[in-house]
Amino acid sequence: MSERTIALVTGANKGIGYEIAAGLGALGWSVGVGARDDRRRETAVEKLRAAGVDAFGVPLDVTDDASATAAARLIEERAGRLDVLVNNAAITGGMPQEPTRVDPATIRTVVETNVIGVIRVTNAMLPMLRRSASPRIVNMSSSVGSLTRQSEAAGELTVGPVAAAYSPSKTFLNAVTLQYVRELSGTNILINVACPGYVATDLNGFRGVRTPEQGAAIAVKLATLPDDGPTGQFFEDAGVVPW
Repeated sequence: MSERTIALVTGANKGIGYEIAAGLGALGWSVGVGARDDRRRETAVEKLRAAGVDAFGVPLDVTDDASATAAARLIEERAGRLDVLVNNAAITGGMPQEPTRVDPATIRTVVETNVIGVIRVTNAMLPMLRRSASPRIVNMSSSVGSLTRQSEAAGELTVGPVAAAYSPSKTFLNAVTLQYVRELSGTNILINVACPGYVATDLNGFRGVRTPEQGAAIAVKLATLPDDGPTGQFFEDAGVVPW
């Protein structure tokens, strides 16, 4: 990919999203910092620019149709195309989330951001991605969305706490990703799912054991796949994650 590669990272004002933007920017790419909070978004853009990244702010609330449409229009006007989309924005919905006690409204809210938000943004950006010579979509999921791991006797670092909203939302995201792969089969768009590992962010009260930069590495790798790279797979640093 050329140094003119254009990327959009959602939820990029902090944590893993910010580090993904920084990692892609270090390659000489132009990176859109998608975030709904104006102040945090612009602070992130300023910090990235100070580090030498060609960063630009993209006002984006993934739960809002008009916001996604406006974000696509902004990128269209700025660059005319999009090469890489990293769907990173996500919420947990708060804990605890035992299935016998969780408020159904919490599940709806989490799915709205973590699944429907990805669909909303992806569909808004697809016309521009189709114009790219090497389009890539990376959906940030989690090993807690792996049904295989959830059904095994694994430690909490792998499967997380019981979470009837967050974990199933990632399973849902994985399933939706595969439907995109099926529909877009035969195109040059490579679509993969990434697990950053247990990263210390405000999503988990900074209890994670990995840094945001470490968590961002797998997304950067999948965003920079060669044209003959894999599609429709679920990866972490150590390799393929079982569905």
